[in-house]
Amino acid sequence: MENDNTVLLNPPLFALDKDAPLHYAGEICGFRVHNGPSGSGSVQFEAVVLDRSTGEGLVRSKEPLDCESQREHSFTIQAYDCGEGPDGVNSKKSHKATVHVRVNDVNEFSPVFVERRYEASVPEGRLFDKIVRVEALDADCSPQYSQICFYDIITPNVPFAIDNDGNIKNTEPLDSKRQRVFTFWVTAFDCGKNRAQADAQVVVTVKPSCKPGWIGWTKRVEYTPGSGSIPLFPSLHLETCEETVWNIQATVDLQTGHIGKGCDRDSYSDRSVRRLCGAVRGEVDLLPPPSPAANWTSALPTLPSSDSSLVFSFNGSNHVAVVPDSVVSALSGDHFTLQLWIRRGGDEETIVCNDSFSHYSLSVHGCRLSLFYWPDVSAARPVKFLWKLEQVCDSEWHHLSLSVQFPSVTLYVDGVTFDPALIHDNGAIPNPAPRQRMFIGACWGNTLKSMLSYHGLLSGVTVRPGSVEPHSVVECLYACREGLDFGDLETLGSGMKVHVNPSQSVLVLEGDDIESFNRAVQQVTYRNSLRFATPGVRPLKLTTSLRCFNEESCLSLKQLEGYLVVLQPDAPQISLSGVGPHLARPAPEFEGPRGVPLFPELRIVFERPSVVSTLSFLNCRDDPLLALMSDAVAHTLDGCEVQPLGEELNPEREELLVDMDVVRERGLEIINTTAYIAITGTVHTSAESISVYEDVLRSVRYRLAKGSARFERRFRLSCSEMNGRYTSNELTLEVNFLHSLDSLYHPSHLLASQQQFLHPSHHAGELSGHTLPNPHRNSVVPGAATVIIMVCVGFLVVMVILGVFRIRSIHRRGEGASGESKEGSGQWDDSALTIIVNPMETRMGISADTEGEGEEDEEVAESPEDASDDQRIIIKKEGRDGNARRY
Repeated sequence: MENDNTVLLNPPLFALDKDAPLHYAGEICGFRVHNGPSGSGSVQFEAVVLDRSTGEGLVRSKEPLDCESQREHSFTIQAYDCGEGPDGVNSKKSHKATVHVRVNDVNEFSPVFVERRYEASVPEGRLFDKIVRVEALDADCSPQYSQICFYDIITPNVPFAIDNDGNIKNTEPLDSKRQRVFTFWVTAFDCGKNRAQADAQVVVTVKPSCKPGWIGWTKRVEYTPGSGSIPLFPSLHLETCEETVWNIQATVDLQTGHIGKGCDRDSYSDRSVRRLCGAVRGEVDLLPPPSPAANWTSALPTLPSSDSSLVFSFNGSNHVAVVPDSVVSALSGDHFTLQLWIRRGGDEETIVCNDSFSHYSLSVHGCRLSLFYWPDVSAARPVKFLWKLEQVCDSEWHHLSLSVQFPSVTLYVDGVTFDPALIHDNGAIPNPAPRQRMFIGACWGNTLKSMLSYHGLLSGVTVRPGSVEPHSVVECLYACREGLDFGDLETLGSGMKVHVNPSQSVLVLEGDDIESFNRAVQQVTYRNSLRFATPGVRPLKLTTSLRCFNEESCLSLKQLEGYLVVLQPDAPQISLSGVGPHLARPAPEFEGPRGVPLFPELRIVFERPSVVSTLSFLNCRDDPLLALMSDAVAHTLDGCEVQPLGEELNPEREELLVDMDVVRERGLEIINTTAYIAITGTVHTSAESISVYEDVLRSVRYRLAKGSARFERRFRLSCSEMNGRYTSNELTLEVNFLHSLDSLYHPSHLLASQQQFLHPSHHAGELSGHTLPNPHRNSVVPGAATVIIMVCVGFLVVMVILGVFRIRSIHRRGEGASGESKEGSGQWDDSALTIIVNPMETRMGISADTEGEGEEDEEVAESPEDASDDQRIIIKKEGRDGNARRY
């Protein structure tokens, strides 16, 4: 028995000697224990003789035995007699017998649970055979006491049961709304009915009904312009309801086709973008805006575009643009770059057909784009380059750039290079007749079909002869300022893949681990590098496909649809100052060869929202990717306009002058008409843009022809940026022409002036549409001129009457008071009185000195407002010599 040292042998231990009953020789004196297979018998066990004569013996252990340390022991035992005498001489040994000792177990240990707390979660509404399994162990060595005979739930009134193996199941469907978490205790018993020393706790969480799909989807996402990149799905994760999947693929689609040509690039027109991206100049616009100089596009219908670029519509029949010979003649050569925006919806169509000495045609047929090129028209062996592209048949906007440097031809679609799928020689065909003509939207000729008309939309069709466009420039021209992105590629888990298309409108995630996939989805971001992004809605879609080991029962998830709302940005303020509102100059200055500058002290200031502190722009030529990813503001002035108010300029009498050297040096363009003068162009940086436009506008001068001075002329100045999307305040300048007294009120012209004001109908053509300025220094108001002249004439009549009355009163006093004064000393001799009056002065002084007959006195009265010398009022008394003096 365990914890005892007595060995119960079966059969009992006896040793017999045939020499019995001889004394000593027939007696058993002892037993010797030898090591058995385990090697512990001689140490742990001993045998003693109980009766020498009968040979009975006893085996016992030196120490109590422990079943848990060693359950069985094996050793050998040997008996020996007493020999021939008391000294044991010539003692004999028996053979060896084997002893097997099995230690019987005592139930001294209680069961112990492997875990003190067990947790599990189950969906509601279902019965499960196994939710969780508890396990207890017993340290006893025997099967009777070491095995757990049964488990028991000691917490009453719980809807769970446990079997003898420790498996827990629910006895009724669970409802998460009634009780979300169940907590109860279980115990264990071994086969010796010993109970576990410590009970175990079980926690079961009831989950709501599992529906496979995305959890945490937000249908509306708001974006504030200027906030950089934001995560689209910060809390989104995929629930598969314990379905084992081995491949997950999710596609995020951001639809921006309603904005311009595919994305938010509407801050600048095509021409401005080419300048900003460093494109080589010299391109020829094949579809220019209709104008008297470019009238071959006037018959084509146009569609509105948010990026200020003209979009021409072709109907596949009669909409064709024929480029004039004068334009085509400058496009010859086998090195050129053809660029265009295309959105088509037809079948076999010709886009551009050049039928001149360098003959080529660009056509589409289904989803194939082909370039038919004659390197040598006289040889008449054209080469055909063919590309198979989905982009030319998906009814979306795409940018094509075809660089021909024969025999090398490079095609860029949306900034991505595509190699030709087929290049072959069509063999000898009839020579095309070399003519200086080019068609946009169709092609006629004796080598092709009579007419292959294009059906779709075209914009920005340009050809630049000479060297081809660099790849970096093409990437910059197409680059979108908004799109999808991935937050941090370093956090992408193993087995995960991410792909973004060139326009960054489609992002694809692929992986095999749900947890890694959920973390990756939360890293998908939307970025917009424009501080003044176009506000509006961008539709957003998430499509998911799963692949399972059991394809028949694999989950199928529906497409999620939402939208991204770009909020209205804080508009920049363009402030114009330092002008007017009045500009008064003598009329002769306007009649000079250079005229008078209208805005000599003009100042242009950008006032932006506080989040942007500097005017900066990242040039695409330096690093196109940096320009795309940066949150810096990229905007500059792109146009200013000076417009005469009222009637248009009369080119025979007046004109606006601009320093053309300044305009050309700064890379700007100018349109000078009688209705307005427009200065357009984009400068690389905002600081340069301000100084450039200030210099050009300060050089704008107004000049009149001789004798064409009038009383006033008004002009309006305004500037804009981002193709007129944001405009400045409007400055109105009133130009006043100052006329001298000699020219306005000389006696020889006084009557004519009065007739001019009293009978304006005689000069309606000269003064129509204009008003004279308010009366102030050196200015005349036509509206009040008639009143002032009549007041002055009346005042002159009154002065004459007063003079006559005074002469008569003096004459009476002279007759009544004899001898009081010398004759004639008090008389006012008005025989040669001359009064020159400026009717425009607000105050006038008149004096006469009659003190002495031989003295010459004059008095000059001026306006308190510092009247000029040519506007003095002189009252002159004629001298004795009778000659009038001029001052």
